[in-house]
Amino acid sequence: MNPAIAHLVREIPPSDSSGDHDWVRAEEQLGTSLPSDYKQLIDLYGGGLFDDAVWVLEPDCPNKYYDLVTENRIRIEAQQGLWKGGEPKPAELEETGSRTIAWAVTENGDTLYWLARPGQQPEHWTVAIKEGRGREWEFHSQTCSEFLRSILLTGDTESDMFYDFPTGEPHLFASSSSFV
Repeated sequence: MNPAIAHLVREIPPSDSSGDHDWVRAEEQLGTSLPSDYKQLIDLYGGGLFDDAVWVLEPDCPNKYYDLVTENRIRIEAQQGLWKGGEPKPAELEETGSRTIAWAVTENGDTLYWLARPGQQPEHWTVAIKEGRGREWEFHSQTCSEFLRSILLTGDTESDMFYDFPTGEPHLFASSSSFV
């Protein structure tokens, strides 16, 4: 098991076993492979809410508002609208072929993306956070599971958007299926 996920499981037990996901179909719909730690996280937890703050998206989520593929279609259109409307595009996204892929959202309206660069393997994608009510972006050279572990449990990652984490004990997870 991925070390960051093992740490999450020790501190925040999954609410139920999520089971198998059709990763081939999800990756086909998104047009890219997905990081193995993300797939392991979803296969263990399913999509859901960590510490009443971070909603991790999952493919074919029973709650349509937290479906990985649907949310990415919405976010791509929203980004294009922001940039056409004059919001500055981060320099990190200027590289030809770079793209963002949403993997989580927050209760504050922020979106957590992977910054996928051409020729870069999914295991090396950067976590990018887009402020929900502003123009700010943050970039963290971590996998999604390392980022979650660090933000929720250890506080090792500094973030202006996640300034009040870790929240302390007990840590909680609620499956998206419990919100259907």
